[in-house]
Amino acid sequence: MLTMTEQAKDVVKEMVTAGGAPEGSGIRIASEHGADGAEGLSLAIAEEPAEGDQVVEEDGSRVFLEPRAASMLDDKVLDAQLHDDHVHFSVARQGTDGDGADETP
Repeated sequence: MLTMTEQAKDVVKEMVTAGGAPEGSGIRIASEHGADGAEGLSLAIAEEPAEGDQVVEEDGSRVFLEPRAASMLDDKVLDAQLHDDHVHFSVARQGTDGDGADETP
């Protein structure tokens, strides 16, 4: 199951709060295909999980995973880095030191 770093938990909580979403909201990660046909992930603030979503909740941070995304992220760790005006999310395999992290939009 997807886990989150402390930084990711804090960023998720901040995003949901700053977005004015009601209590119990989180971010939803879904699989999608890009213009080039490559499979990727999308991220959006959601008030509740969609039917079939897997819910990951850690220390008050909630992430809703669309079924295909849940499968893709099953053995991953979600991390977040704050930049001046945006957040950069990344994923890495659980049990690694972060080398080889894959970028997530």
